[in-house]
Amino acid sequence: MFDENEIVNRILKNDLRAFELLVKQYEKLVFFVIHRLVQDRQNKEDICQEVFIKIHHSLPSFRFQSKLSTWIARIAYLTAVNHIKNIKNKSAYEYPENIDNYHFTDENPENELIKKNTSVYVNYLIEQMPLQYKTVLTLYHLNEFSLTEIKDITGIPEGTLKSYLFRARKLLKEKIEKDLKQENTWKS
Repeated sequence: MFDENEIVNRILKNDLRAFELLVKQYEKLVFFVIHRLVQDRQNKEDICQEVFIKIHHSLPSFRFQSKLSTWIARIAYLTAVNHIKNIKNKSAYEYPENIDNYHFTDENPENELIKKNTSVYVNYLIEQMPLQYKTVLTLYHLNEFSLTEIKDITGIPEGTLKSYLFRARKLLKEKIEKDLKQENTWKS
């Protein structure tokens, strides 16, 4: 059984084996949070390493006011968001200003192939969403964090999170229904 208090205390006493256990316990969580936000594989690995360095340096300030997993997920989220902001500042591409009017692009042959595998297809749709929607869907449905925990991780008010979650689900539903309707039309 993984005892957070014991592991943290051992790490604070410079027990490297304890830090290895912490990394092993939370590496999937960190990678999953970053994976949903960052596209480039090399950047994902670099950011994961950066997150664990930040965790190691910040651990003395952790006071168990939240779960350790929530605290770690917040560090991963903020590190990924900072990376995205840095990339965005260097890039001409911008997310839509008004995400309420965000729509998916038209289909192409590559998209049709992706639809063959539902899981890949849904993940593909999530990847195309604005950052806020993608983050909330991922943390809520795939990482199974509560809205309160997501608020702690992202700093986004709970009411806004509920709104993002509602809109993201609605976008997914509309896109899937549209695609199914198109597919049925082609089969007819």
